[in-house]
Amino acid sequence: MNPSRLFILRPVATSLLMLAILLVGIVAYKQLPLSALPEVDYPTIQVVTLYPGASPDVMTSSVTAPLERQFGQMPGLNQMSSTSSGGASVITLQFNLDLSLDIAEQEVQAAINAGGNLLPSDLPAPPIYSKVNPADTPILTLAVTSRTLPLPRVQDLIDTRLAQKISQLSGVGLVSLSGGQRPAVRMQLNPRAIAALGMNLDDIRTAIGNANVNQAKGSFDGPARASTIDANDQLKSADEYRNLIIGYKNGAPIRVSDVADVVDAAENVRLGAWANDSAAVIVNIQRQPGANVIAVVDSIKKILPTLQASLPGAIDVHILTDRTTTIRASVDDVKFELLLSVALVVMVIADAQELLRLFVHDHVMAGAMQGDGSGQTADARAENTDFERRHMTCSDYLWVG
Repeated sequence: MNPSRLFILRPVATSLLMLAILLVGIVAYKQLPLSALPEVDYPTIQVVTLYPGASPDVMTSSVTAPLERQFGQMPGLNQMSSTSSGGASVITLQFNLDLSLDIAEQEVQAAINAGGNLLPSDLPAPPIYSKVNPADTPILTLAVTSRTLPLPRVQDLIDTRLAQKISQLSGVGLVSLSGGQRPAVRMQLNPRAIAALGMNLDDIRTAIGNANVNQAKGSFDGPARASTIDANDQLKSADEYRNLIIGYKNGAPIRVSDVADVVDAAENVRLGAWANDSAAVIVNIQRQPGANVIAVVDSIKKILPTLQASLPGAIDVHILTDRTTTIRASVDDVKFELLLSVALVVMVIADAQELLRLFVHDHVMAGAMQGDGSGQTADARAENTDFERRHMTCSDYLWVG
């Protein structure tokens, strides 16, 4: 049985079948993931712990080691690496491919909660984890500059307004700021003035720490009314620190301004970044494992004008690098090659159909001429003409299929 006969005799059904296959292919094409390289993303989570002022040895013994003991008990953990530096601990956890990233996130959160009592009590913030592979290149890098505002102010605005909104987008794994300067109050102590007052550096540190706390103050209970004492002892500016009393000498108060120069500056003045010869804050955006790179970048670019409008007019945000540029070019090349392949196939089929038509026509004409020379009757010539008509119709059906 000829398998193509079924499609030749039913051209309408064949056309509908081809249309259905085309629609299925279009829908499947829209669902294809896009990435610079083949998709082999291991579920990876990075845990960062900040402990300002601690040496690398202290970070290793008091922060990294307790967390590693807790993380080592998690099922499905394939590889664990850590880096301890001054004031920071970074632990990278890589899980098996068959483990879902959401389940790995729950295990990491449970391990952090279990190891919370093993960490230093004066840790400013609990460990922070993010679902991102630190080895991945950022898919988009933004440069934020300002000609009038200082970098600490720019850093604070970007951290509270821009970075948080981008982090909420689907597919975004981590938004990190580099080159910026966190706002801080810096004190430059005068050792001679401290020694003249009979104090030392530890006395000043203890006094500042005790005065700069935010804790419960108690309450007043009366026969008809109860009041809660609410006072915020948190110091936020250099002026508040200058007037802080750290001790007494001969009945006179000793203020911070008597022994130190207090200024509003950056937490780390040795950090810096530049974009086109201008001091800037660099925003690096990384995707989650398995996310569509082009879709994530398009969603970021879509809300970028809205985020720019929410910032002061003195702040400029522009795209520094876009990893999807080469990916989009590769996708365009693939589209062009697919269309070119379809066009070539259609051309080959059209040429084959035309050759078949000419072959059948020549064959029928040769038979008719031979019949006339041998005294063939009109009925025989009519049969040859009917043979030509049937073959031409068959060829037409082939072209429709």
